[in-house]
Amino acid sequence: MGVLPDSLVEKILGEAKRTMRSLVGPVIGFFPIPFLIYLFFLSISLLEVSLKMLGGGVLTELLSLTSNPFVGLFVGILATSMVQSSSLVTSLTVGLVAAGGLDVAQAVPVIMGSNMGTSVTNALVAAGQINKPKEFRRAFAAAVVDDFFEICSIAILLPLQVAFNVLGASAAFLSKQFAQIGGLHTFDPLNAVIDPVVELITDLVFESALLLLILALALLFLSLSYLVKTLKHRLTGRIERFFDKVLFKTAGRAMVLGFVLTALLQSSSMTTSLAVPLAGAGFLTLQQVFPYALGANVGTTLTAMFAALVTGNEAAVTVALAHLLYNVTGIVLVWPLRRIPLGLAELLAKYAQRSRLVPLGYVILVFFAIPMALIFLMR
Repeated sequence: MGVLPDSLVEKILGEAKRTMRSLVGPVIGFFPIPFLIYLFFLSISLLEVSLKMLGGGVLTELLSLTSNPFVGLFVGILATSMVQSSSLVTSLTVGLVAAGGLDVAQAVPVIMGSNMGTSVTNALVAAGQINKPKEFRRAFAAAVVDDFFEICSIAILLPLQVAFNVLGASAAFLSKQFAQIGGLHTFDPLNAVIDPVVELITDLVFESALLLLILALALLFLSLSYLVKTLKHRLTGRIERFFDKVLFKTAGRAMVLGFVLTALLQSSSMTTSLAVPLAGAGFLTLQQVFPYALGANVGTTLTAMFAALVTGNEAAVTVALAHLLYNVTGIVLVWPLRRIPLGLAELLAKYAQRSRLVPLGYVILVFFAIPMALIFLMR
């Protein structure tokens, strides 16, 4: 099937957004914030499903190209960027290790890359405020700050992993204590209320990945638009102070909140992307979003951990623990240097405010073009 021209895709998206705004917009305006958040989460789920349908077929092939640790890193970034689910990529990696398709040394760099690749959703969410320069600058900084944290973590930990296998060895030691625990499962309340709607919509569009993607983007921007307006109208006074003085009062509280929400929702994309419009609207600062995102990174490791414990395979548990150790160690090492990711995020957002080509070029280069080029050159 041929690729549609960019101008045609933009026209279709524009028409879809205008149609949905005229039909659904007046109705949405009467619903409370929880319903708008539900629609926002639904759009993220639809986006993930459509991207999995478009790119899922090459996922296993990508993961087989990991003999070189640096290739494995960029495979993790590219694979997760394509399907927008670090949980899927890490769980599949755990499964391949359990089946003998990958060893632990090959899997750890993939896990590192998957942590970074999932933040493409945040950039898309920030784009929903691109017509409001000041809001977009704040939102885009919040969307990319975790990327710069990941770059700092990778720069420190990947050479140590390649040279000394620090994460693999530490995880192997811990895995001997957990490998025989057996399968653990958690109830995911978000999927319980979203998955049936996603399945219904997928059937209604005849499982067309392109139509599902267009619908997901239209619903994302529509729900985000009304969510920001409603939050601005209602999150004033006591509620705004509750965010600032209670939930995000300290970095520790923000980090724990990010961890708990991600552990419950089992999706760091959901957790972190919800903070982006709040930052854009001015309810959260970049300094508050940053530890929240780090907590979400740790929370998302639980999905792969449960997948590994289900297999009962010691190597698979080792990979899952390496994922956890990577995130925790990254926080310990990079947090004292937090001015670096915070400063880089603010600088990139400043340039993104000046030109819309900057965020587009950033996403294309960092998450797709550079990983694909390096995978091709280094494999």
